[in-house]
Amino acid sequence: MKIGVPKEIKNHEYRVGIVPSAARELTMQGHDVYIEHNAGLGSGFSNDDYIAAGAAILDSADEVFATADMIVKVKEPLAVERAKLRHDQILFTYLHLAPDLAQTEDLLKSGAVCIAYETVTDDKGGLPLLAPMSEVAGRMSVQAGAMALEKSHGGCGMLLGGVPGVEPAKVVIIGGGMVGTNAAQIAVGMGAEVVVLDRSVEALRRINAQFGAAVTTVYSTADAIERYVTAADLVIGGVLIPGAQAPKLVTKAMVKKMKPGSAIVDVAIDQGGCVETSHATTHQAPTYIVDDVVHYCVANMPGAVARTSTFALNNVTLPYIMKLARMGYKEALLDDKHLLAGLNVMHGNLTCKEVAESHNLAYTPALSLLQ
Repeated sequence: MKIGVPKEIKNHEYRVGIVPSAARELTMQGHDVYIEHNAGLGSGFSNDDYIAAGAAILDSADEVFATADMIVKVKEPLAVERAKLRHDQILFTYLHLAPDLAQTEDLLKSGAVCIAYETVTDDKGGLPLLAPMSEVAGRMSVQAGAMALEKSHGGCGMLLGGVPGVEPAKVVIIGGGMVGTNAAQIAVGMGAEVVVLDRSVEALRRINAQFGAAVTTVYSTADAIERYVTAADLVIGGVLIPGAQAPKLVTKAMVKKMKPGSAIVDVAIDQGGCVETSHATTHQAPTYIVDDVVHYCVANMPGAVARTSTFALNNVTLPYIMKLARMGYKEALLDDKHLLAGLNVMHGNLTCKEVAESHNLAYTPALSLLQ
C-alpha cells in the first residue's frame, strides 16, 4: 500500500503521523511510505532520517494526497486538506467530529474512508489510541493551569504548591479517567490541594488507591460540581463520552461565581468542552478571560511537546497502520471489531452513531457497508 504523511498545518502543531522507525517497519513489509518535505522537523526528524528508513520525500501536500492510498495524520484535516481527499482513500487520524459539523460534511462529500483514532476501542472498553495523548494532556493541564494563575497571564498570582506558611492552590479535576488521573499525579507532585470528581465509583476507588489521602475523591453531581468549582483556584475539565460532544458540566453561572483570577483548563475542548464558557484556542493565543476567570482551551495541547507526543502516539497507532496496509480497509475492519469502532465516515455515510446524533444526521451501521 502507498502510505502518505502530510505535514500538520494546524496552528503550532508540530507532531507528525509517522516517525522514521515506523516508516522503516512499513517499508520492510513492502509498503511505500511518502513523507511531505520537512513534515517531521517539528518532532526532530529530518528528511534524511526518513530517507534512511526507506521512505520517499514529496515536495507538497498535494503530491502526498494524490499519491497515497492511505493518509496518516495526527490532527483533524483542515478545510484545505479535506478538499484533497478522494473517494475510497483511507484517512487515519484524530477527527473529533461531534462538535465539528463543517468537517463532518466535508468528509461525507469526499467519499473517503475516515477512521478516527479517538473511537478505536480495546477489549477492556478503553480507547488505546486516545490514551497516550490523554496522558500528555492531563499532565500538561496542570502546567498550563499553573501558568494561567500567574499575574502576568491574568491570574490571581498564586503559586500552585504554595510555600511553607502559605496555603497551596485548590485544584478541582472533573473526570477521573486518563486525563484526570495524570492531572492529579502532577498536581499532587507540585503540592496542590487536589479534588477529583467522577460519577464512576470504581474510578474514584482507583484514584483513592493510587493517591491515598493526597487526593479527595467526590461523587460527581451538579451540586458537588458547583460547590467545588466555585471554591477552586484551578479547575481542570477532563470529561469524555467517546465519539460524542462533552457535556457542559460547568455552567456560565458557576464560572461567574468563581474567584477573580482563578483558572480553567478545559482538556475536553477537542470534543466541544465541558465548560459553557469554553471555546477552542491555539498555542499562539492560548487563553482568554470571562468573568475574571482565565480560560485555557487549546485544542491540541500535546502538540506543544511534539517529540514526546509523536513517539507516544506512534507506539499505539503503528500496529493498526500496519494492519490496514497489509489487509486493506475492508478486511482489516471486518477482522477487528475494535478498529471497526474507529470508522466514522465511509463513502458518504456517517458510521458513528454519537456523531450522527450530535449533528442530527443519518446514521448507517458500518457493517452494512462492508458486507
